[in-house]
Amino acid sequence: MSGGIDNMDATTERPVIATTTRTVKRRGPRLSRADRTPLGLWFWEIDRVLLLLVSILVAVGLVAVAAASPVAAQKLSTSTASLDPLYYFYRQLMWVMVGVPVMLMVSMLPKPQARRFAIYGTILFLFLLFMVPLVGTSVNGAQRWIGSGVFRLQPSEFLKPFFAVALAWVLSLRLHDQSLPVVPLALAFTGVIALLLMGQPDLGQTVIFVATWLVLVMVAGLSMRILAGLAGAGVVGLVLAYFFYPVAQQRINIWLFSEGDSFQVDKAHATLTAGGLIGTGPGAGLAKFQLPEAHTDYIFSVIGEEFGMIACIAIAVLYLAIIVRVLVRLLDEEDSFLILAVAGLIAQFGGQAVINMAVNTQIFPSKGMTLPFISYGGSSFIALSIGMGLLLSLTRRNPYAARVSMTRNWNKK
Repeated sequence: MSGGIDNMDATTERPVIATTTRTVKRRGPRLSRADRTPLGLWFWEIDRVLLLLVSILVAVGLVAVAAASPVAAQKLSTSTASLDPLYYFYRQLMWVMVGVPVMLMVSMLPKPQARRFAIYGTILFLFLLFMVPLVGTSVNGAQRWIGSGVFRLQPSEFLKPFFAVALAWVLSLRLHDQSLPVVPLALAFTGVIALLLMGQPDLGQTVIFVATWLVLVMVAGLSMRILAGLAGAGVVGLVLAYFFYPVAQQRINIWLFSEGDSFQVDKAHATLTAGGLIGTGPGAGLAKFQLPEAHTDYIFSVIGEEFGMIACIAIAVLYLAIIVRVLVRLLDEEDSFLILAVAGLIAQFGGQAVINMAVNTQIFPSKGMTLPFISYGGSSFIALSIGMGLLLSLTRRNPYAARVSMTRNWNKK
């Protein structure tokens, strides 16, 4: 009996051991590999090399706008009111302070949300593009903008990055179901945008949209027969544009036959070569004051005069490094949508840079296109920031995930 009581006491006094445990998420110092917060994950998944290259490009752009700002400020000054020589530099600095945070915020979007963001953006800015002929404002004879003053925006600039991602999503559906008529749908979609842009008129943006579509259908894997047909249609379209689209005819005549007013391209070439190899020095350029649109379309020529051809070559190499970095990033990617979207975005970015530099060197006819992240412009800079943010978002990846290179079967028979 007493033994039973002793056993009962021993049982009741035995310490209770908790059987439930609480999972505590490990968290190390801020931005360390153990930091599992959204910011920490973003920091280790983002392509930091690409982000660094873009940051250098933005810094170069600020220096270039500071060099070109006195030209534009002088032309807008009057006898009663004069603008500060660095007026456009201060405004560009403001756009950088807005655009860079936008780029970083967009880059933090998970891939599915980035795709939805692009689709909604396509719908919104396509609607605004339709509204331009109705309520748009004209600048230098072209009706491309909506609004006025600081609140003026160019819908086509914002539509470009959204268009590339949305079109990539549409074309990626074909890889899952070959019966879907996504290629004709994509062609019709691009054709409507091209017609709207040609009516503004905006030949440069039309070329970028059509080129983006062409790159995407090529990456999507169309047969060589269809691609050959598209190439033939492109030649026919170019001939028709020459005979029936006055803007194209004028620029082609200036470029090929030196007919018409070639003042802009001649001054751009003269300014570009005025500085020689090392340039005249910051602020010492004189030829730039004869240059129209020195702070936007022809800022590359201003760089050539004040910083020399070596600086121009360095900028071209910087653009090439960004393009190569993105393409190398795709080598071990297997998601068809991501491959198409990233290819479209980088084709837009690189194509715009190549066209602008080619116009300044008289290789291409004038198209009125800015140099990405370097030319002055609020709509252009923020739209490019959104596009680069989407690019950074779609190229994010877990650094510890196993990857299979898409080149694994290249040497197999």
